[in-house]
Amino acid sequence: MRDTRESRLLLVLLVATAFALITVDIRGGEDSPVDGARQAAATVFGPIQDGVSSAVDPVGNAIAAVRDSGERHDRLAELERENAALKARLGSDDRNRSRLKQLDKMLKTAGAGQYGIKGAEVIAIGAAQGFSWTITIDVGADDGIQRDMTVLNGDGLVGRVTTVGPSTATVLLASDPDFTVGTRMEGNDELGFASGQGDRPLRVEILNGKAEIKKGDRLVTFGSQADRPFVPGVPVGVVSRVDPSGGDLTRTLYVSPYVSFTTLDIVGVVVQAPAKDPRDTVLPPKPKPTPTPTVTVTVTPGAEDAEGAAGTGDGEFQQEQEQ
Repeated sequence: MRDTRESRLLLVLLVATAFALITVDIRGGEDSPVDGARQAAATVFGPIQDGVSSAVDPVGNAIAAVRDSGERHDRLAELERENAALKARLGSDDRNRSRLKQLDKMLKTAGAGQYGIKGAEVIAIGAAQGFSWTITIDVGADDGIQRDMTVLNGDGLVGRVTTVGPSTATVLLASDPDFTVGTRMEGNDELGFASGQGDRPLRVEILNGKAEIKKGDRLVTFGSQADRPFVPGVPVGVVSRVDPSGGDLTRTLYVSPYVSFTTLDIVGVVVQAPAKDPRDTVLPPKPKPTPTPTVTVTVTPGAEDAEGAAGTGDGEFQQEQEQ
């Protein structure tokens, strides 16, 4: 349409007519005179609108799905991070609980023997220092640690300090073949010397070849002069085998140590010896023996007679068969 005076006049009239129809429709409400025309228009143009809507909806749905997928992925990633953090926290708590348990047990052992100890953590094992049975702990001269101090944990004797640096120290374990410690038997006070044998039980030579020793007897450290390198009364282990005496001057025992040398974590260095020998007071309580059940069979006289009669009957039947 060309832009003329007549076309502009027609446009103004159409706009004025549209406003007039809108006003009449609003004022008429449900009885609006243009309601029929609106319904007719809906009938004509409704299918077209539905078709357009159906064609456009998949695109909108796809956009929404992409948006929702991104949100779900972000939430899943967040949950995975939370779970990983939770697992790490639980793992850390388990390790801390284990360490607290070890520390508590060690403090009870130190309290029973009246040992003044400096707690330490094992930070390296012997492979880093050759192939001897040694560990490195995270305390040293700056913490008051000196050479030839006794090292223990909540189970018993761990070893002795051999080398000291400013902040670390090396400990020779009781399982090392070069390790020797004086021992005393629980109860009869028989003295001996225990030596390490690697991953095998400790070998103990009892000075009295005629000493009465049996499997299950227990040993503690005898102690050294001036309490270096060993303080007295530290649990060593339990006798697992006794060699026959054979008339020798000494007697050989094999002792399972209380300490597990391959799982060491928290240990204590004895920096102050007890005022007096604790003797056997640091040893753990003895396990209670498991009672062996006994079975008693009682036979009543009637049962015996019945068995006798049955035996006689069997004999008579056998004779009849032979005849």
